[in-house]
This record gives sequence, structure tokens and C-alpha cells, in this order.
Amino acid sequence: MSRPLASVVSQVDHIVVGKQRQISLSLACLLARGHLLIEDLPGVGKTTLAHALAKSLGLDFQRIQFTSDLLPADILGVSVFDRDTSSFKFHPGPVFSNVILADEVNRATPKAQSALLEAMEEHQVTTEGQTRRLPEPFFVIATQNPSYQVGTFPLPESQLDRFLMRIQLGYPDTEAERILLEGRERRDMIADLAPVLSAAELIQLQKRAREVFAAPALLDYVQALISYTRECADFVTGLSPRAGLFLLNAARAWAFMDGRREVIPEDVQAVLPSVAEHRLHSVNGLASLPSAELAQRLIEEVAIP
Repeated sequence: MSRPLASVVSQVDHIVVGKQRQISLSLACLLARGHLLIEDLPGVGKTTLAHALAKSLGLDFQRIQFTSDLLPADILGVSVFDRDTSSFKFHPGPVFSNVILADEVNRATPKAQSALLEAMEEHQVTTEGQTRRLPEPFFVIATQNPSYQVGTFPLPESQLDRFLMRIQLGYPDTEAERILLEGRERRDMIADLAPVLSAAELIQLQKRAREVFAAPALLDYVQALISYTRECADFVTGLSPRAGLFLLNAARAWAFMDGRREVIPEDVQAVLPSVAEHRLHSVNGLASLPSAELAQRLIEEVAIP
């Protein structure tokens, strides 16, 4: 891994202890110019991870607390009449930032959730008949609580498909939890973090990650995985072409972080759980399995060419 990227992972690992793989996946998602969904119980470090990543990457950061009364204008912005100029002036909403933390995104109504669709897909927003570009780089890191908890609205498939990855943090192990109990307050530690990268440097790293070579045999493997999900009777629907592109981009980013210029099947297998699990629906309850088990089934059933 390059020194700046390794420094980011190490720095965030001191904040979110014992979750180095999830941190690496999050960084790979950002390098692939995707968006990240973190789903888990309250209090396991979802928001802390988002804060620490934004601070380490040296990016402008805005947090949007999603609630049942949130309106699209609260996210995108609104025009206010200016008496001095006798005209309406647009006041940008919090979405006009490099990193957006959509905290507890599934506590808002579908109408408010949909305000992020255009922003996540096209890096622009259209309000009051005018399209406005968002700053680059632009990342959405959304957190959501389990759907069985009170006051949640399930994310529609169109919204879920905008997220390149979905990860879970889980409870820390005994050693990591002891470090948390004996250590400083995480908010104070985040405030002391120094940026490791600049926005311009991150954009260059994204371009280099996209240039990682994928051989025809590797593309055959990606296509075989996608075809299996479409042809297998266990799944209601298979992976979409966009999911295939996301899988390849994530694998390229994972290879780049490992210091290689060519994608290997192990890179695809490493990111497959986070990319595929939230896109698959099963007729026999398979999709309710942990993502690692679901990905393991695909890995076992689909041979490497």
C-alpha cells in the first residue's frame, strides 16, 4: 500500500479500533469514486468512522441528521428573497460539500431519501429548474440502523444500488474494547487528527486506481459471477450491469491499495461481499445470511477461468 494510503488506514484505525478491514474497504470505496453505506446497531462507531475518514483525507465535511420530518430542501438548499436586489438568492444546502454523512439515512421518509439520488449518480443537483455541479471529490457515507428498529423506512432498491459498498462494523473484540475503555474520548481524538491527503492528491489517486489493468481472463471471472446471480434460481434478480462495473472498480481500487498494477481474482473476492450482498434478493432466504457467507457461496460455485 502506498505510504499516504497506509497512513490514512493507520490513523483511522487508532480511532475505530480493531476494524482495519472495514477501514480498508471504506477507503477502497472512496478510491473507486463510489458511495458507502454502513449498516449496524447504534453505538458501534459508524459515525466515528465517517468523521475520521473525512478528517484524514482533508476534505470538507457536512453531516445531515436524517429524521422523519426532513425535507429535500433541507439537503439541497433553498432560494430566499433578497430585498436589496429584489431577487431570489440560492442558499446551498449541506450536500454542497466533499464528504456528506447521511446519518441514520433510513429514519427519513422516501421523499427525503430521494433527494440524494441525482447527487450520488451524477454529482449534481437540480433545484428550481437549475442544475448545479457538486464539488469534487464527492462522497456520500450513509449510516443506517437495522430495519427492525422502530422509526425506520427501508431504502428502496434504486437508492441501495447507488451505494458501491455496504459494510458492517459489528462489536469490537475484547482487546479492542479494552483499548476503547482505557483511551481518550473519540471526539477529542478526531479533533486532533491531521489531514494526510489533500483533495487534489485524492483525485490523482482515484485516477491511478482506475488505470489498474484488468486482464481479459479477469473480466471473464467478473462476468461469470454476474451471470451466476442472474441464472441461479435462488435469486429473484441478479446483479445489474452497474453492479458489475462497481465490482470491477472496487477490485481495481483494492489492487491499487495493495501496491499492484493488475487485478487478480483475489481482489474481486475480497470486495465481493460488500458490493454484492445488498443487491441480491433470494427466494429462499439466502440474502438474509451474513454477507461473508453469501459471498462464499458465489466464490465456491463460480470457478476462476
